Amino acid sequence: MRIEITDVFLRDGLQDEPVIVPTAAKVEIGGALLAAGIGTLETGSFVNPARVPQMADAAEVLAGLAGDDGGARLAVLALNARGISRAVEAGATRIQIVASASPAHSAANASKSTFEALDDLAAEVARHPEVDFIAGVSTAFICPFTGDVDPHHLLRVVQRFAAMGVRGIGLADTLGTTPTVQLMSSLEVVRSAEPALEYSLHLHNANGQALQTVDAAIAAGITRFDAAAGGFGGCPFAPGAAGNLATGELVAHLHASGHQSGIDEAKLAIATALARSAVAAAPPIESAHSMRQAQRNHA
Repeated sequence: MRIEITDVFLRDGLQDEPVIVPTAAKVEIGGALLAAGIGTLETGSFVNPARVPQMADAAEVLAGLAGDDGGARLAVLALNARGISRAVEAGATRIQIVASASPAHSAANASKSTFEALDDLAAEVARHPEVDFIAGVSTAFICPFTGDVDPHHLLRVVQRFAAMGVRGIGLADTLGTTPTVQLMSSLEVVRSAEPALEYSLHLHNANGQALQTVDAAIAAGITRFDAAAGGFGGCPFAPGAAGNLATGELVAHLHASGHQSGIDEAKLAIATALARSAVAAAPPIESAHSMRQAQRNHA
């Protein structure tokens, strides 16, 4: 079976790291991931840089990779109307809009309730019919503040995205702790009610169970997954969120299971090494901020 993988290192992989990876290094890593055969690359998120300074250069990274995609899809993330507007201005043509299934996580992540955030997104989505919007539902199964998410509540969130005309829906196990059986049960509730949508899974890997969930999901017909080079990642507004399922680990597992991904494992290893080196060498957020201020003062 052909499995489609979106690499999210440049966004989700870096947003929780206490360092600022330089723009040029991000572009180099992104180029290496594309060269390895990654079909969709998430290049960054258009969020408030005061809250997530690691994403302050999202427009520059997107621009740096736009001519190097080789036919791959470049995607960015936006949490609200302002983020969508900034992404469109930067030339993004594929934007993942995100809402939290958990109201408590939505308040921490977007400073709004889930359905207030969805209303905000819907109004802006309607203004940009030229953009390919996909949706991500964070804390789709378990919330770090309130525990298990009712699958019927998750369904209502998915249906609000569908009402906007969004057909691709990614469901995120943000903490990485959802048991496979529980996750698949919630997924079945949603898919049974909305079978025409295209679903993907965004799996963090707290308990080493992500590959088990991948296998169960593939058996159920899911063929799209997110992963991050080197297993980096987390959520700054979800205490305890584990790193993402590592792209290399996922690709090796898929190939060993007889599936195809279109990704060259040797080239992916090179990209992963670049990612690890860049994070290790990057200055802490405070130092990077001071350097930017000094550059502005001498400009």
